[in-house]
Amino acid sequence: MEKREGEETENGTTQDKGSICGFDSLYHLFQTSLSPQLFQEVNRILLGQNCGKKLESIALPQPVKALSANHDFDLQAFSFSADKESLREPRIVRVGLIQNSVALPTTEPFLNQREAIFQKLIPMIDAAGSSGVNIICLQEAWTMPFAFCTREKRWCEFAEEIDGESTKFLQQFAQKYNMVIISPILERDVNHGETLWNTAVIIGNHGNIIGKHRKNHIPRVGDFNESTYYMEGNTGHPVFETAYGKIAVNICYGRHHPLNWLAFGLNGADIVFNPSATVGELSEPMWPIEARNAAIANSYFVGSINRVGTEVFPNPFTSGDGKPQHADFGHFYGSSHFSAPDASCTPSLARHKDGLLISDMDLNLCRQLKDKWGFRMTARYDVYADLLARYVKQDFEPQVISDPLLHKSA
Repeated sequence: MEKREGEETENGTTQDKGSICGFDSLYHLFQTSLSPQLFQEVNRILLGQNCGKKLESIALPQPVKALSANHDFDLQAFSFSADKESLREPRIVRVGLIQNSVALPTTEPFLNQREAIFQKLIPMIDAAGSSGVNIICLQEAWTMPFAFCTREKRWCEFAEEIDGESTKFLQQFAQKYNMVIISPILERDVNHGETLWNTAVIIGNHGNIIGKHRKNHIPRVGDFNESTYYMEGNTGHPVFETAYGKIAVNICYGRHHPLNWLAFGLNGADIVFNPSATVGELSEPMWPIEARNAAIANSYFVGSINRVGTEVFPNPFTSGDGKPQHADFGHFYGSSHFSAPDASCTPSLARHKDGLLISDMDLNLCRQLKDKWGFRMTARYDVYADLLARYVKQDFEPQVISDPLLHKSA
């Protein structure tokens, strides 16, 4: 039977309603609706130009396209280039992002839910590996529904240690494809009283665990009741030196904090990943702006990942915002994309279906843009360091100069 738009599907999600007037993305809406000449100009303004020209597509192997068709996930691939240099060879890395919906209804046993997600990701990881992807990043808390809106503690069962089941599952693919994998999970820190963290595990291309990073900023807005489960991370702003470049992970809500982006750049990141779980009503107008701005301001590449679908939970909940009780978080709008330091970016993956986005990126572009704009040289860090040092003290007074006539009596 044909599904009506917005009707709940077998796995408890309502993906179809996430389309934009029947189109997978805003890019495809413009591409279909505008004349080729007008679309080219709109595309130039919206997505920018990489080294003065339109971003080029990458031709992927036919077996990879077959995986996409057989398992119904969006598949797109693009290439960011850099200017040719005399003293350095190109440093080209192939990077992938995976977005997905949950695989079973949230009423199913937790073990079944997790295993179904594992199985769902296999063809997408295989597609990435078969395409020669060097680094791949999954979405925030990829092993589970994003149940933190409910405030129910039973969802803590999905938490696992750094070397838990999801890491073991992914290590085999890291070894098979010689691929670095970023795995954002709900971490259980057994050595510190079973404390929970929102954590990204960095798995090396040999299957080894390079390290971890815990989410720096925890939201307290709308249904994002995450502080019921975990608090702000304590790992700083680490950059992980891998076989393919220096990478960092700015988890979800951290993208709203410019200083968070800055810190990863100061520590030398070439690529910063932003695995997320965010819904259309709250953040969609901000989504294409924040990561792109971070890439520009910090002269690195950014990979933005968002989950897909509408996850319906067994028990209705509220979040103290005056809205009626409801059983879902809202629509996770996918739209994963890459941004480059020269202000160019890829089209987004679909808004309403699973997807794999692949990009070649010449990391030489990072230094070239640093040389061009001189942001590091002109940043005046000493001035801001002094302001921040004073701001965090209890006796801080803002630097406000009032018009002397403003409060003068008549």
